[in-house]
Amino acid sequence: MLKVSTAPHFYSPVDTRSIMLNVIIALVPAGLAALVFFGLNALITMVTSVAGCVVMEYLVCRYWFKVPSTTSDLSAVITGLLLAYNLPCNMPVWMTLIGCFVAIVVAKMAFGGIGKNIFNPALVGRVFLFISFPIQMTTWLKPKIFDFLNVDASTSATTLTLLKHIDSSTSATMLSAKEGGLPQYWDMFIGNVGGSMGEVSAAALLLGLLWMLYKKVITWHIPFFYVGTFFMLNFIFWLSTDSQVFDPLTQILSGGLLLGAIFMATDYTTSPMSVKGKIFFAVGCGVLTFVIRNYSSYPEGVSFAILIMNAFVPLIDMTCHSRIFGTGKKQKEK
Repeated sequence: MLKVSTAPHFYSPVDTRSIMLNVIIALVPAGLAALVFFGLNALITMVTSVAGCVVMEYLVCRYWFKVPSTTSDLSAVITGLLLAYNLPCNMPVWMTLIGCFVAIVVAKMAFGGIGKNIFNPALVGRVFLFISFPIQMTTWLKPKIFDFLNVDASTSATTLTLLKHIDSSTSATMLSAKEGGLPQYWDMFIGNVGGSMGEVSAAALLLGLLWMLYKKVITWHIPFFYVGTFFMLNFIFWLSTDSQVFDPLTQILSGGLLLGAIFMATDYTTSPMSVKGKIFFAVGCGVLTFVIRNYSSYPEGVSFAILIMNAFVPLIDMTCHSRIFGTGKKQKEK
């Protein structure tokens, strides 16, 4: 019997739940890093976000769609984790729940549930909160290693915020002499910097990438071409201007680039199906992130870049045809 269903599609005995479980495992290192640097605040935000997303999906299935709950596939858990990772650790609980509502009810279930949404739900929730509550979404606690209660918490600027207030003609030498300069590469790599709690530790995110590649949950194309495109654009401008603003390593280790490239741009439903399409999608994300970060009023551009490219995915899939299984021929339009 032929079963017709929505994406994601895999010709494999692996089911959606097992794939989502592997993604959750890949997200664990970033969550542990958040607990190490931000303590109890990070735990509260993560629990609130995950619980909020799961409960809202259950309520929609039970009382709106009147069908069995789909929470067992763990997709709502991933949405909750990714939403939490995109928030400051000191986000008020009620604001986090609003983000859960937008992510699950508006961005996911209103389109029909998993496999039918156009935009990444966690990013929609994050952007909605950013536009609605800009002060709370840009107030970052200063990390304190192994200070779980973080009682005397103080705020700090993110690396991207510091870069945004540097004149494009400022050289690396001039910047290093200024008070309150940029953090060291090592601090940005391990996560000892301010920012959204799940994006600060590049090391933890790279561990998650290695796990998903090992388990073949994702392919390397989108993360590699996304980060690679962004790196090359910054490298070219860095050489031509000698400005620390375009330092490729600082830009890659700052903000949500790695989190977005590894966990959100690779979302099955909202990314292209063919390899050629994935590359085109990733390059577009890289270009848009570079433009928004450096030439708009926003210090960050990952969320907007991915959401914009999500809108082009149907067109990319129509243009970049995948090959028919078992043949060397490309699919043709009927």
